[in-house]
Amino acid sequence: MTAEITQALPKTYFNINKVTKESGFTMPSDILTCSLLRTLAASKPRSKFLELGTGTGLSTSWILDGMDNDSSIVSVDNDKVLLSIADSFLGQDGRLTLIHADGEDWVKANRGLKFDYIFADTWHGKYLLLDEVLEMLNEGGLYIVDDMLPQPNWPDGHQEKAINFVESLERRKDLLLAKQHWATGIIIAVKKTF
Repeated sequence: MTAEITQALPKTYFNINKVTKESGFTMPSDILTCSLLRTLAASKPRSKFLELGTGTGLSTSWILDGMDNDSSIVSVDNDKVLLSIADSFLGQDGRLTLIHADGEDWVKANRGLKFDYIFADTWHGKYLLLDEVLEMLNEGGLYIVDDMLPQPNWPDGHQEKAINFVESLERRKDLLLAKQHWATGIIIAVKKTF
């Protein structure tokens, strides 16, 4: 059975997807991953969301589509051109704050912030500064990463990094993990309440 999306896609999705392809950006979020992000976002009413790695805003559009009106999302990217695409389609949404910054700089400057949902779609918060980003996650909060299955655009040696990353998550005592061999390979973690 082939997985497919049968519910309505976010209004902005097709336009963002078209411009993303035209821009030559080759690392957009998978549509199946995006559908899961939306569903999980809907499970967190009145919450604070963080996306590390906005890209062109494809995944952002899905997260926003699942969020309620009492929630907010901060989305960070270091590529001004990609961020401008996201801004042109999503910037009018008052729940969204787009930030142009280096991920490391932003995380280090905002370590005191707390979030209920973190989608780490870039190196920072996944392969770099993992501890710092997980400190930003509230108890009961969701931490989500994708691209855990081998991807055609992975550089040499990246699979070993992914394996080491998963092992580091598995060693943590403060997270409960669900590893999905679906879409691009997704891990959903919940920060335990002790």
